[in-house]
Amino acid sequence: MVRKVLLICGFLASLLYVGTDILAAMRYEGYSYTAQAVSELSAIGAPTRPLVVPLFTMHGVLQIAFGLGVWMSARRKRSLRFTAGLLVGVGLIDLVGPFFPMHLRGAELTLTDTMHIILASVTVAFILLTTGVGANAFGKRFRLYSIGTIAVLVVGGALAFLDASRVAANRPTPWLGVTERLNIYGYMLWMAVLALALLRVRDTAASDDISGRSDSR
Repeated sequence: MVRKVLLICGFLASLLYVGTDILAAMRYEGYSYTAQAVSELSAIGAPTRPLVVPLFTMHGVLQIAFGLGVWMSARRKRSLRFTAGLLVGVGLIDLVGPFFPMHLRGAELTLTDTMHIILASVTVAFILLTTGVGANAFGKRFRLYSIGTIAVLVVGGALAFLDASRVAANRPTPWLGVTERLNIYGYMLWMAVLALALLRVRDTAASDDISGRSDSR
């Protein structure tokens, strides 16, 4: 039961992040969902920062819990154990993130902006590793899906990176919100699919075990 609850945290983490992003974007007057980054919702001086920071922090906690659930489900699978460790790592970075927010566009850049960029880069690296290692957790279909997710993450990440200098220079970024969310939502979906796959495996194993006991009687 504990393992199942922890795995469900994978769904909850994904839903919480996406829901927070959408809600905050709606409440931020003048914010462009397609042209502005998610980080701008929690930027220093942003009106949605008090809403976003606690919810994104909870997302990090849920992701750590999910990582523990993946670890408990790994048994002897090394790929799942590595995936679990990386999930916990991403969650820990998410907990540190609020301490190093970016400034609103047009403001003078400081150390916190530099640290924000560094943490964002580390997060992307961890996410790519998590998806890559986790691709080997199941069969061919999940591996192909994971490879497709990685392709989306790389393309979306590269396009978002090209817009990073425009944000610092307070220049227009008409598609930054789309490319960045393509990245983030793709990973959130992958995490939810991984949770579902692990829950199905565990449920099937438990069902087979019960059936086996019944037959032996």
